[in-house]
Amino acid sequence: MQTNGMSQKQKSKFSLFFIAIGMWFVNLFKAVGAYFTKIGKGIARFFVNVYKQFITGGWRTKISHFIMGLGHALLGRPIKAIIYLLMQVGYFIFMFIPGGGIYWLGKLRTLGTVAVEYTSECTMIPPVPIEECDPDFITYSKPIYKDNSMLIMLFGVATLIVTIGFLIFYFVQVKGVYQAEKTYVAAKKAYLNSGKEEKFVNPLPTFKEELNSLLNSRFHFTTMAIPTITITTFTVLPLIFMILLAFTNFNKHNGPPNKLFTWVGLQTFQNLFSSQGTNSFGQALGKIVQWTFIWAFFATFTNYIFGMILAMIINRRSIKAKKVWRTIFVISIAVPQFVTLLLMSQLLKDNGPLNFTLMQWGLIDKQIKFLTDPILAKVTVILVNIWVGVPYTMLITSGILMNIPNDLYESARIDGAGPVRQFMKITLPYMLFVTGPYLITQFIGNINNFNVIFFLTQGGPPTGHLGQATYGHTDILVTWLYALTVGGDKQEYAIGSALGIFIFLISATITLILYSRTSAAQQEGDFA
Repeated sequence: MQTNGMSQKQKSKFSLFFIAIGMWFVNLFKAVGAYFTKIGKGIARFFVNVYKQFITGGWRTKISHFIMGLGHALLGRPIKAIIYLLMQVGYFIFMFIPGGGIYWLGKLRTLGTVAVEYTSECTMIPPVPIEECDPDFITYSKPIYKDNSMLIMLFGVATLIVTIGFLIFYFVQVKGVYQAEKTYVAAKKAYLNSGKEEKFVNPLPTFKEELNSLLNSRFHFTTMAIPTITITTFTVLPLIFMILLAFTNFNKHNGPPNKLFTWVGLQTFQNLFSSQGTNSFGQALGKIVQWTFIWAFFATFTNYIFGMILAMIINRRSIKAKKVWRTIFVISIAVPQFVTLLLMSQLLKDNGPLNFTLMQWGLIDKQIKFLTDPILAKVTVILVNIWVGVPYTMLITSGILMNIPNDLYESARIDGAGPVRQFMKITLPYMLFVTGPYLITQFIGNINNFNVIFFLTQGGPPTGHLGQATYGHTDILVTWLYALTVGGDKQEYAIGSALGIFIFLISATITLILYSRTSAAQQEGDFA
């Protein structure tokens, strides 16, 4: 009866867990819907304001809608007018010169039509038309490369980003003229009504005064300008480019410069999640996702638990030379991780030093397949990860343990609590409160932990599955992504891009779910 009761209790906990996840997704979709609704309202409000500015603004504002900077010039701000006018002229030159923005936007719809052309020539004497020429006398010139789908997508996206930036400056200058004109007209009207004979003084700030404001009251604009430009150029643009690749058929058969790839919509995602066929991407993805979560769970919590235990042992009062012990474990951190992993890979080979030594000592009769047996390889990577990762956790938890108030332990001892109860009621809750976000970071990091898997097993041993969806028994999502793209001859760039989006969605979802359930998020300030 007790067993059945426990079983029912466990089922109830699992049910509540999945209900909580379902409710979280419902709330997530509601929040996303509300967010996009808010964005839509903001865009609509923006265009309404632009329309109102054009209708209610003066003639200088209306002119500024067509010629950037002209309104500023008419308000006595010539330098600002020249800057805006140069922006507009430069944008139109960029868009309409041969090979400019319009060219790339026009190609973006199809990603090119002709990749390469060859010209032929008949060498027969006397000369004859190419149609009547003997094939043995036809010579082909060097290839003439025409369209490059990758460059078309890259420069097309760059053109869109430049256009968005130009539109931002366009509406900023219109708004600036609208506000400045109101100030200027009001000051002019007051001057005329006053009947003063002295010369009218323009109330608008000069260009020098505006430059000074960029170093004082608006210094945040100055400091954020360069980071914004660099992030847009080196982060946003490549990120958009990689996301768009997921909606193409880009692979080694459709790659530039000899071939073109094109848009295929959601076909790439359908191929990734399809389970049709014996070697489909969907079947491989299901097994790899399963092992990825198993690996991430054990890699995270074994390091955390053993690191905490090690820190507690070293911090005991009876332990001498605490600094020496900490230094010994820190040394393993000082060695580059990939060096340690490559060394362990060589050590654990079937014919490696460890197997050779054990056989020489008579402890084993045959080689232990640490890296070539499917089960043993998975256990091995987890154990090696413990060796590599425990020192990090030991250092983090040591600092936290030393900051737990001793009064809590003294009060617990007076109440009769033993070491186990003190750990469960004081140490562990405090540790989880402080290290909850760290655990989430570690878990997500282990989902994307390329080094340990790649340098130890390279994703192997092989599963024996052939075709495009080839993978190894220890492959996790990120190592499989590497193998599908640049790590082999597959070159499935579109599939790889879709897989990267899938990995991001998994990581983001797990992070949000787990963080919302940590004590650090739910009990903020309790330990303050």
